[in-house]
Amino acid sequence: MEIRPGTPADAEAVSDAHHAAIEELGATVYDDEQVAAWSAGRSPDDYEFDADDRAVFVAEVDGAVRGFGWLSCDPGQHLIADVDGEVTGMYVHPAVARQGVGTALLDRLEATARERELGAIGMWASMNAVPFYEDHGYERVAERVHEFGGGVTGRVLELRKEL
Repeated sequence: MEIRPGTPADAEAVSDAHHAAIEELGATVYDDEQVAAWSAGRSPDDYEFDADDRAVFVAEVDGAVRGFGWLSCDPGQHLIADVDGEVTGMYVHPAVARQGVGTALLDRLEATARERELGAIGMWASMNAVPFYEDHGYERVAERVHEFGGGVTGRVLELRKEL
């Protein structure tokens, strides 16, 4: 496995991993309508790799992109916790779930946050991912309602970690 910076050339593979993770792993806790709304309308054009205020990494397994993570150094206004950065997305293809890919990506995102002198990071995590993040030291802040799209909503948790 290799964790490396993501590039625009990775957009299609990132999109494929994103869809697969939502449709298989998200379906373990969300209903069909929520999963369909969450996955709908995503395309490779949606992924921005070159912004100065974020870091994007991909995980390659056997030469194929199987996961990705985004760290924003400008946390969104939707977070209520006092944080300096935000994990705005982290997904692992179900074919390699629970094989250390997510941990490697998260370690890289957190190392980058420390390098950029961010004191704490937060996120909104899907319910299926909460145990993973709690195992990595994230603490629950609040339960939130997220709109997946088309007016379809579902529960997510806001999490925070002091670095």
